[in-house]
Amino acid sequence: MPKIFRDPSFDSTLDVLREGYPFLYNRSQRFDSDIFQIRLMGLPAICLHGAEAAELFYNPKLFIRKGAVPRRVQTTLMGVDAIQTRDNGEHRCRKEMFMALMGPASRERLMSLLAGEWQRYAHRWEQLDKVVLFREAQEILCRAACAWAEVPLAEDEVSKRARDFGDMVDGFGGVGPRHWRGKQARSRGEKWMRSIIRAIRKGKLPVREGSPAHTVAWYRDADGELLDVQMAAIELLNATRPIVAIATYITFAALALHEHPAYRQLLRNPADDYAEVFVQEVRRYFPFTPFVGAIVREDFTWHGFQFPKGTMVLLDVYGTNRDERQWPDPEVFWPERFRQWQDNPYDFIPQGGGEYLTGHRCAGEWITIEAMKQAVAFLNDGIRYDVPAQDLYYDLTRMPTLPASGFVLTNVRATGKGALAALPMPAAGSEKAAAMGCPFHKG
Repeated sequence: MPKIFRDPSFDSTLDVLREGYPFLYNRSQRFDSDIFQIRLMGLPAICLHGAEAAELFYNPKLFIRKGAVPRRVQTTLMGVDAIQTRDNGEHRCRKEMFMALMGPASRERLMSLLAGEWQRYAHRWEQLDKVVLFREAQEILCRAACAWAEVPLAEDEVSKRARDFGDMVDGFGGVGPRHWRGKQARSRGEKWMRSIIRAIRKGKLPVREGSPAHTVAWYRDADGELLDVQMAAIELLNATRPIVAIATYITFAALALHEHPAYRQLLRNPADDYAEVFVQEVRRYFPFTPFVGAIVREDFTWHGFQFPKGTMVLLDVYGTNRDERQWPDPEVFWPERFRQWQDNPYDFIPQGGGEYLTGHRCAGEWITIEAMKQAVAFLNDGIRYDVPAQDLYYDLTRMPTLPASGFVLTNVRATGKGALAALPMPAAGSEKAAAMGCPFHKG
């Protein structure tokens, strides 16, 4: 029986901080193996890389999430004991609640709200000397997400709430002040959402049945019990906060347009949905999630390698999206590669892999794709702008990362074209996606 290769380092915690996103990818290449073992925070962890390993990792019969998400991530990014930490029937029931928010009518409403915000901000930007796209996109997404969820948001709260949403994401990979800002932002956000949940349940805040706020406030678990106010607040935050996080992808999409201007004309061809392959390549090429963790449910063997019960397992998300076996010339930005992609749910995993309903793949992935397509259309045709000299370097040792300047625009002029109307929802058509429970391809 083969043994899993062990990294000779005594502990890799500092190496993770030094290397950032490529940490697991670097070792997979160095050891020439899709499986190896490290010590992280003093504990052994089996590391996996590649599509075949991802298929193993996303098998819910073999792995659980309880105990896999560090407390520091729960207290910033996702909330303590949220859906991402649940397993079995408890996870499935909670996931059904989130999937109910992703129907065609709900997604179309969100895209319409976003279109209106892009239009409004385009005219505002004409009056400004410069615009930091990342910060402005956070506000746009925050406004639309709250309106979509039917979470009241006063005008004088927009900047603060948008910044808090962003700090929750930024804090999960930080230490010191950055992590503390993330914790404080989540604390404020949960307090805000608790007040919303209480107001809905007391009848003081009328919300439309089927809206995210209504759905979460009145959701009943497998035992028929309402979520307690704190947990409902966490999950309502988890329905809105990830939408604001799309600002990172939008900023990287703007960088891709700037660095590869030849794609602008291809994106303008109405007969070819080039935006689809363009945003998929943005999601593959640029860093978002470094790796994810799970715990071995029971002892099992894979390719002769033993996985003992209770062992931490890490899946290399960043590196799997750059695996040369699936993605030739992975360091080249080339959207056309997605013309031939076979919709494999394990070789392209920027927001998780496997099935949506029964697994831990992000329920909002298709909202991300549509919001990105809309933003790319807006940046390509909805406005004209200049990109002044600035620091566009993004540091792979920083998790999460972003172009240092946040992508500054100057001399913005609205054209009245682009993403100023809601994009139509794609028609059903992917049998593979439908089989996986993809909400994007359900009627």
